[in-house]
Amino acid sequence: MWLEIDVSRHLQAAGQHFQLQVALRCSQRNVVLFGPSGAGKSLTLRAIAGLLRPDEGHIRLHDRLLFDAVSGMNLPPQQRKVGYVFQDYALFPHLTVQQNIAFGLSKGWLNPRRSARHESVEHWLHALRIDHLAQLYPHQISGGQRQRTALARALAPGPQVLLLDEPFAALDHDLRRHLRQELEAVLDASGIPLLLITHDPQDVDVFGQQVVHLAEGKVSC
Repeated sequence: MWLEIDVSRHLQAAGQHFQLQVALRCSQRNVVLFGPSGAGKSLTLRAIAGLLRPDEGHIRLHDRLLFDAVSGMNLPPQQRKVGYVFQDYALFPHLTVQQNIAFGLSKGWLNPRRSARHESVEHWLHALRIDHLAQLYPHQISGGQRQRTALARALAPGPQVLLLDEPFAALDHDLRRHLRQELEAVLDASGIPLLLITHDPQDVDVFGQQVVHLAEGKVSC
């Protein structure tokens, strides 16, 4: 079991209440969290990544405690060794593809320099076939190329898990199929475990070694 999460969090906005109460144990390398929009899938990923603090519970990754409400432990995101690809990719528009990928490797507040070279960045530029895009900006590349860039940025620091939030939702059908195959090859080569959230049955078919259904903030089966 590489991930254990048992957390709860109450959220309120505009008079609406939502209770996230997720207990999950990931035993297979590729795990899909499947459910409709508003089920709490993204909130679960944010809690694992350290972007949402639960009210109660704990999160453990590869036997390393990331969060524990009782003791007050709550590792900051940069110390969790988690690679996160947001649904909208969240690339920095003022940074080149190469700088975006290198961002997670930089210390402090300064952006990576355009001329800087990192072995890990070069590796993932080549592995995801975006070497030729290195000096371009996000607005100059296609949706599929932005997805590869975001994936490379998540992988460059050597994470212990890859979290993907609806990674193919904004892409057309043919590109989805192609990038699923590419991602599958990357995961097979790297051995990095995956937690992917989706409402697309095709993602379940490809990546669902273990499938967890989430509805109304709770695991339904």
